[in-house]
Order: sequence, then structure tokens, then C-alpha cells
Amino acid sequence: MSRIKQCFENLAKSGKKALIPYITAGDPAPDYTVTMMNALVAAGADIIEIGMPFSDPMADGPVIQLACERSLAAGTSVKKVLQIITEFRRNDMQTPIVLMGYLNPIEFFGYQAFSDAANEAGVDGILLVDLTPEEAIDVVECFRDNEIDLIYLLSPTTTSERAKKICNLASGYVYYVSVKGVTGSAELDVDSVKKHVDSLRTITTLPIGVGFGIRDAKTAAAVSKCADGVIVGSVLVNAIAENKDHQKEYIADALGSILAPMRSEMDA
Repeated sequence: MSRIKQCFENLAKSGKKALIPYITAGDPAPDYTVTMMNALVAAGADIIEIGMPFSDPMADGPVIQLACERSLAAGTSVKKVLQIITEFRRNDMQTPIVLMGYLNPIEFFGYQAFSDAANEAGVDGILLVDLTPEEAIDVVECFRDNEIDLIYLLSPTTTSERAKKICNLASGYVYYVSVKGVTGSAELDVDSVKKHVDSLRTITTLPIGVGFGIRDAKTAAAVSKCADGVIVGSVLVNAIAENKDHQKEYIADALGSILAPMRSEMDA
């Protein structure tokens, strides 16, 4: 059983929901990332999404765009991201890791070669924002061969027919984008989120994670009432930006101070 599936099953047995933070690998420097990942786990993260920096992150707002710029300027490459995961795995073999990024760097690396390297590093899932289901058949197989879950985005504008097609290809969990627009772009309408999540449950048995627009413990707790996982990104990445000139331990503490109250409210 994959780490992602096991994680969701264990949480369901205890009546809890997954807290899934996102940070960009290599921001503000590659040697900071593992320390921050460990701090996220200590603060209550169940799964960690790690962004692979890309020069044109079309689904991301200014906060994560700037994080990609800082990471690339610091010399972060796809290979470096995998080295970071390998280092994290030396002390943590339990927390599922999902890589999130875009097709171009993976195509350049080679899908099979990347899948093999990701498996060796200890990656559990991959979310490629611009990989459409129509183009994914061969890609799905190379990741499935290495037992890496292929995770997909679903949005408020995704039709039921298309959602079914996407969910048939997906594994691990599906990522429901709670707002129209890029990351960090709008206020969260929890009632609307619940309506869409309930609709998705009629077409898939996969866990549903909800992201975009979750900024504090209150919204995290509200979303956790209807979703299986709460995905938190921009507020953490913004904290990294605000503290980028500090030591990595200071930044790690700042991330923990944001995530820990979310965990507490979600579990209350």
C-alpha cells in the first residue's frame, strides 16, 4: 500500500483529516528545504507537497512565482529537488511526499528517467499542473510502474464528464481548487466548496484535498469539515519570503507557528 493511501486510511480511522502544506523546493536556498520540511511534520503535516521551481508557473500567483524565481536563482534544478527528498528520507520514511510542478522540466529530464529517479528518492506522488488527461495515458503508466500516484487538479469549472475522466486516471487523492484563479487570489467560499466536494464524491472514491484560499486556522478547520485534506500553500510561502534573510531554523519556526494552529483547529 502506498504511503499516501495508508496516510488517508489511518487518518480516517482516527476521525481526522490530512493537513497538507506546500513549499517550493530550494526557496530561499536548497539547503534550507529539509529543515523546513521537518518543521512542517513536527507542526502536524500529514503529507507535504513540494514545488519544483519553474520559470513560468502559470497556475500560481505572485507569491509562488517569486518563490520559484528565488529558488531558480539559488541554483535549484530537478535533480537538486530529488536530492532534497533523498536527504529528507534519511530521517523520515513515513511522511508522504508529493512533487508539484509543470511538464517542461520533466519532459526534458525524460518521463521514465524522472519516474525512476523520483521513486529512488522516495517520492510518493506527482502533480503536473499542465498535464491534461488526453496527454497522460503513457505518462500515467510510467509513474504507476514505480508506484507513484498521479494527482490531478479539479476546479469549480470542471464539468462532471471531465471530472470523471480525470478521476479515472488519478490515484492517491484529487486536488480540488477551491477558487477560480491562481494561488492566493481570492477569498474562500466554504459553502461553495462543500457543494462541489459533495458532487465529486458521487464520481470518485479517492480522498479529496482542497487548496487555494486557505490562509488561517479558521478556514482550514472549516474546509476540513467537508474535505479529506486541507492544502496550505501561499501563506507558508509568503512567510518564507518575509523571513528569507534569516537562518533556516528561524524560517522553520515561522512555518511551524502557522501550521500548528491549523492542526489544532482541525482536530478540535
